Amino acid sequence: MKDLNSEYQCAIDLVIDVIGGKWKVLILWNLNEGVKRFNELKRSLPNITQKMLTQQLRELEEHGLVSRKVYQEVPPRVEYSTTDMGKKLQATLFEMCKWGDEYAEQKGIAMNRCWTSYNFMEK
Repeated sequence: MKDLNSEYQCAIDLVIDVIGGKWKVLILWNLNEGVKRFNELKRSLPNITQKMLTQQLRELEEHGLVSRKVYQEVPPRVEYSTTDMGKKLQATLFEMCKWGDEYAEQKGIAMNRCWTSYNFMEK
């Protein structure tokens, strides 16, 4: 797991340590829609391995951005959702998605839009 430093020069350094990398932002973005099971997340991120998704979810949980709920039933069911702290990132992720769409349009890059709609921010 990624341990955080006891001190940072800048808040951006801390943010990069907490949500940096290829997958964490995409996981958080997918959880914007609400509670998801592991396989739902896996299907929404087709290029991620099971091992990497498990590792990234554990780190997000350790840092207090994702909650994991285990149901004691057969077969076992586990659901993931964003915590209150994780939800505070939604507006930032939304703006990043909009920026990416605009940038892609200016550069002539084909986009399929972000995985979720912009409508969740308008509630």
